[in-house]
Amino acid sequence: MTAIHITDIEAAINHWRQRAPACDRMGLSPQVQALAEVYALMVYRHEDAVEEDALPLDALSAWMGWYDTTPDTPCIAICSTSQGDDLCKGCGRTFDEVQHWPAMSPADKRQVWRRITLEHSAWRFNRYAERAAEGASKPPAV
Repeated sequence: MTAIHITDIEAAINHWRQRAPACDRMGLSPQVQALAEVYALMVYRHEDAVEEDALPLDALSAWMGWYDTTPDTPCIAICSTSQGDDLCKGCGRTFDEVQHWPAMSPADKRQVWRRITLEHSAWRFNRYAERAAEGASKPPAV
């Protein structure tokens, strides 16, 4: 199994806090409660990751509920691995990661997302991504 980083647990907690905020008379939502228990143990133990198979089922279910709202792939439709590069200039994934992406588990995919985000060198993280997003929002010139 693959480890889930604490930042993903935090993101999932924040997702569920927005979707099901606590109010004065009610405690935390079941999803936040399940994830918060995992998060608290990670902080207490000074761990930055938890094995996917070590998550209680309710915490895993809550994490998967958040995961399902995230983009599946970092692809920006500029795949230099198809041109022979070992590392895609567009998304930052390795050739093997691109090839095996459909079969990868959610935790494996999040590990790749974390690596490429920390590296911050792929075109998806530079001005190209900003220009592509602007172009998508503008009507085509006639």
